[in-house]
Amino acid sequence: PSDHARLGLSQWWSEFIATFGLIMVIKLSVHHNAKAVPLSVAAYITAAYWFTASTSFANPAVTIARSLTPTFAGIRPDGVIGFIVAQIFGAIVAATFSSWLIDFEPE
Repeated sequence: PSDHARLGLSQWWSEFIATFGLIMVIKLSVHHNAKAVPLSVAAYITAAYWFTASTSFANPAVTIARSLTPTFAGIRPDGVIGFIVAQIFGAIVAATFSSWLIDFEPE
């Protein structure tokens, strides 16, 4: 398991932002150009790794996997729940906001 501590509001806020951005990128890419989704996601995750304090896990499966590996980008098992809760809230807010943006867009 990882021994890299990732606890506290700043880490959870960072993970909320990482997940919010990822869901926004996916939903808006699908809406405007579905073929651009793979490149858009790859570019976003690469950037978010550097601009978020959490190194952008942005996915509960990735969070769990990183808790099982002793790498720099890992997370101690006691930090997993906070990250997953932040990811769920980030995803819900992004899904709601992106749907609103798409509905609001003039045709």
